[in-house]
Amino acid sequence: MSTETTSRLSDFLRIADLDRTGLDDLLNLAAALKDHPTAMLDERRGKTVGCYFNKPSTRTRVSFEAAANRLGMLPIMLRPDELQLGRGEPIADTARVLASFVEAIVVRTFAQADLEEMAAAAGVPVINALTDEHHPCQALADLLTLRERFGELEGLRLAYVGDGNNVAHSLLEAGALAGMQVAVASPPGYEPDAAIVAGAEAVAAENGGSVRVVTDPAAAVELADAVYTDVWVSMGEDAERDRRLRDLEPYRVDEALMAKASPRAVFMHCLPAHRGEEVTAAVIDGPTSVVFPQAANRLPTEGAVLATLVGPT
Repeated sequence: MSTETTSRLSDFLRIADLDRTGLDDLLNLAAALKDHPTAMLDERRGKTVGCYFNKPSTRTRVSFEAAANRLGMLPIMLRPDELQLGRGEPIADTARVLASFVEAIVVRTFAQADLEEMAAAAGVPVINALTDEHHPCQALADLLTLRERFGELEGLRLAYVGDGNNVAHSLLEAGALAGMQVAVASPPGYEPDAAIVAGAEAVAAENGGSVRVVTDPAAAVELADAVYTDVWVSMGEDAERDRRLRDLEPYRVDEALMAKASPRAVFMHCLPAHRGEEVTAAVIDGPTSVVFPQAANRLPTEGAVLATLVGPT
């Protein structure tokens, strides 16, 4: 199976690192890897990927480790307490050292700035496995899921409801690049970052899509092909739990809200989910839910990212 693409991707820190061709190439390669999981097993045998995880993880950790194995690569999982970062070694020094041992570095951490510092110092590709600002690997899996369901992405209506967080940011960038119509509904104070919205608006205009941010969840969901939400209290926000639950309560995705979407609409969530908070059990466990196909698609999409950034042996 060929991994040649027209993408000039050197790191994958956010969806905005891609152009439209690069996005299509990744999704096409992911689809091919999903159909033929071990087709590239021998092409990168002997290569290594370092996976630095500064946040707990289920889907991201397991899918990246499995994806690396299916490419014939050795994944080395690293926690902060296993590295000298915890004793004050600069991020840049750690990146330079890791780059002498591995062919790529996967990073799951808090600050986007830390990820960017690591990428600037490392001599190998760096992949964002989640930061507080972006979750690009999740967005790739989401788009693959939608393409499988609807056949194409261009013109699809995607509504994101709730906290305008890292998932919302990556969906805005990905949907805009794919020519989708993306609407985000968030309460005042929880809107996605204005600069990210502005960038997505410009990209959407170039690709036949649209981006809008509103406060009314019903307005965002009207005739949507996909309704998406995420947890209201993310890692590191526990001190704000009571306030966040109160502010976001009107944004719960329930059957009444889903009824405002298109009759063919699907429900999406990046997981983990809290039934009864951001979504009702009737919706997430109902017939419109595609949350588990979404999770499964993390494996082939991350395999596509690794294969694109790390060439054959």
